[in-house]
Amino acid sequence: MNDGDIGDTDALRARKTWRTVEPLHGMIYFVPEAADAYARLGITGQAGYFASRAAPMGAVTADVVVSTFFNFNPELVHAAIPASWEVATPVQLVAARFAAVDGALRRLLGEEVIESEAMARAAGLARLAAEAASRSGLEGRPLAAAHADVGWPDEPHLQLWHAQSILREYRGDGHVALLVVHGLSGIEALVTHAAAGDVPARALRSTRGWPEGAWRAAVEALRARGWLETGEELRFTEWGAIQRREIEDGTDTLAAAPYATLGDDRCAELRTLARPWSRVLAGQLPR
Repeated sequence: MNDGDIGDTDALRARKTWRTVEPLHGMIYFVPEAADAYARLGITGQAGYFASRAAPMGAVTADVVVSTFFNFNPELVHAAIPASWEVATPVQLVAARFAAVDGALRRLLGEEVIESEAMARAAGLARLAAEAASRSGLEGRPLAAAHADVGWPDEPHLQLWHAQSILREYRGDGHVALLVVHGLSGIEALVTHAAAGDVPARALRSTRGWPEGAWRAAVEALRARGWLETGEELRFTEWGAIQRREIEDGTDTLAAAPYATLGDDRCAELRTLARPWSRVLAGQLPR
């Protein structure tokens, strides 16, 4: 299936399934097991995030990470990369990340869930979708391609996490492409995210390392181009809201092919299996 064959139903299926399963991946950025694993290699603070997520691409330059991660202040990235590669190899970081996932999932979900038939079934379904993502074409999707090239672990709970990692980066690569098509820089994309109201502007700005001056300049640039209303609050113009919706809908469409391989029934089954685990793991995510 190519993007031209994908309709609204396929795009909605992709969004629903990704949103339900995503906490199983996203927890790795916040659990203490991750920071501990990277610290044992000698990498601390935000450097652990940049190095561990970039590691499947190999010992790439800081500018490659700036490009693929897209919305972080480049100064944060340059502080972590390439210095991290002088401390630990990408292979070591990939292994450390899997070890952190293993420890965190065992702690948060418990051994009974980890060893359950439900976990094995969910892992199998998610892996089918992730492998379909690899077959459907990874051109223009550098992070997804890098993660898809990592060998599959043996344990079902790690397979589930790895599958969701591939699917998450597959979706993210498509999202970045659409942001570029719509003429947004990394920081401008963050401002539009804040204007949508899902995450407070302060949280987005601080976690991505942008100073207030740069943020204000991005806001003014978007107002000048007709994306935002004038005033104290971040509010889309009618045109800006349409652009934002085009980006979000387009992201769903570009992410749909792997889930279309599973179809409605198996995607619904995956969501049913993963939902109680995702609710537990969502408690690890910042609010």
